[in-house]
Amino acid sequence: MLAPMRGAAANALTELEREIGTPGTGLDRLRLTPTPFVPEVRLHLAEDAIVWWARMEATAGHALPAPYWASAWAGGQALARHLLDHPELVAGRRVLDLAAGSGLVAIAAALAGAAEVIANDIDPYAVAAVTLNARANHVAVESTGDDLLDSTEPKVDLVVAGDVFYDRAMADRMLPFLQRAAATGADVLVGDPGRGHLPADRLTVLADYPVPTTEPSVDSSLRHVQVLRPD
Repeated sequence: MLAPMRGAAANALTELEREIGTPGTGLDRLRLTPTPFVPEVRLHLAEDAIVWWARMEATAGHALPAPYWASAWAGGQALARHLLDHPELVAGRRVLDLAAGSGLVAIAAALAGAAEVIANDIDPYAVAAVTLNARANHVAVESTGDDLLDSTEPKVDLVVAGDVFYDRAMADRMLPFLQRAAATGADVLVGDPGRGHLPADRLTVLADYPVPTTEPSVDSSLRHVQVLRPD
């Protein structure tokens, strides 16, 4: 049985449960919808994450973390597709999804037969979203809001990380963690659409996917996303 949420994540879960239970048709709503490149997985996503964020901040009366979990990012979609198409990568194994956001990759791992799945994100709203999305897909995923990147090596069989090299500070912490995990025998998979801080010279490409995207900073409706592992 999964441990109950506490603190900020529990409060966020209450807010999001209220959100998805409130009918509405505007851009500032969450909708349960199939993920474009991974239709086997349904997620509570924002029609327009910026509009939804603005309304939530106005209601709360204070700043809230950016709702990265309310979008299906290209790297995560590619990783999720890769796991579902290659279930032998996760079947019967313990999986950690880092910077999990919506929990898309974690849910895909569970659907592909993982024995245990842990989704990690420091945003309490993401932790709550993982819980709601796992529930919607009828899978068990443990979610945690701890910052794991300076911790010792995770005791898991597979670490997955999608869209994590978006800035220098994150890249400088993420790569050493992934390398430590690989050095202890864990398999490591990264999904990335060519973000500026991807350490491409330290990673090997395993697969390439054309992923539909609605990211506002991208002109094309498709992004070519690589699945990689540390050298």
